[in-house]
Amino acid sequence: MRSSSVKRLKAACYMSNMSMSVVANLSPLLFLTFRTMYGISFSLLGLLVLINFFTQLTIDLIFSFFSHKFNMRKTLVVMPALCVTGFIIYALWPFVFPEQVYAGLVIGTVVFSLGCGLAEVLLSPVIAALPSDDPDREMSKLHSIYAWGVVGVVIFATVFLSLFSQRSWQYLALIFALIPFTSFVLFLTSEIPDMETPEKTSGAVKLLKNKGLWLCVIALFLGGAAECTMAQWVSGYLERALGIEKLWGDIFGVALFAAMLGLGRTLYAKKGKNITSVLFISAIGASLCYLTAVVSSSAVIGLVACVVTGLCVAMLWPGTLVVATERFPKGGVFVFALMAAGGDLGGSVGPQLVGVITDIVIADGNTAAVAEALSVSPEQLGMKAGMLVGFFFSLCAIPVYYAIKRNKK
Repeated sequence: MRSSSVKRLKAACYMSNMSMSVVANLSPLLFLTFRTMYGISFSLLGLLVLINFFTQLTIDLIFSFFSHKFNMRKTLVVMPALCVTGFIIYALWPFVFPEQVYAGLVIGTVVFSLGCGLAEVLLSPVIAALPSDDPDREMSKLHSIYAWGVVGVVIFATVFLSLFSQRSWQYLALIFALIPFTSFVLFLTSEIPDMETPEKTSGAVKLLKNKGLWLCVIALFLGGAAECTMAQWVSGYLERALGIEKLWGDIFGVALFAAMLGLGRTLYAKKGKNITSVLFISAIGASLCYLTAVVSSSAVIGLVACVVTGLCVAMLWPGTLVVATERFPKGGVFVFALMAAGGDLGGSVGPQLVGVITDIVIADGNTAAVAEALSVSPEQLGMKAGMLVGFFFSLCAIPVYYAIKRNKK
């Protein structure tokens, strides 16, 4: 491939990863806006995240077994087009059907999540198929773009909503649609490299019998849950559980969490080695950060713990992908799709459990007495209980990453 074509294709992949930043963070940033404007419950808000990741999971599973049936070039072009369409539905539905706002949020989420699911499956193998002196660091760089994209999304959204009010959120969604549109144009004019896939479904089934592959899938499930639980709920948690004003919570909490996520991935892209040791230590650090964020009564300490969690979980997702591709080099798109399925499952279960547990604790008749004894409100107690989900997944990840570290095969 010509160097100009490689650069254009990388730019298309980077813009698609930025689209994934918007897809993953737009609804969580608007959780409290939706609750205030439309009275949507925490469980239904968390359900938007579940729908997002479940849709991506469905795409992951389809590609896991039938990647050889897809025309990769056409699929890469359709991918950002779906994101654009989803953002438009998400933004315009409340204008057209003001009595059915939640239905529009769900439909828009499904459509742009389809595009995001395709991006998650295809971007990594596209980057892996390009000529490179250090493929591992190129992979880490790709995923760092996602994290820095989150920083940009959070800061832009926070400033935009502060200037034009929460009721202007639909216009924000339309502006964000320009990112996947740019990616669409770049993919349409790029040369696409060949990507290895199993020649038929039986080849995928053979790989599924490998216990080491399943260990990597479980690791990415836990790592995805540890990352996405904090990423999806840090805005609401800082405001409602720690009492930090939304503007500052989003900038110093959500944006800094994403910056730490990007910093960890960027550092590994430049200096990283011994990925299995990094993963093991990261899981331990994430557990400590989650626990600190939950038990601390200090807003400052809680904020710092939430932010540092980003650094600890930074490599859990891309690092596990690196391990899987190194140990199963002939799996191609199938391995990326299966790993993405594990990550998406964790990324959907974790945030949804936070919403469910929060609502259960708030509704419990004994919560008020317990909250009073702890000098917090019932809602604060509920959100702290919900955030223990992230601690649980991080804790479970420690022995799994240790097993990967010990097993070199």
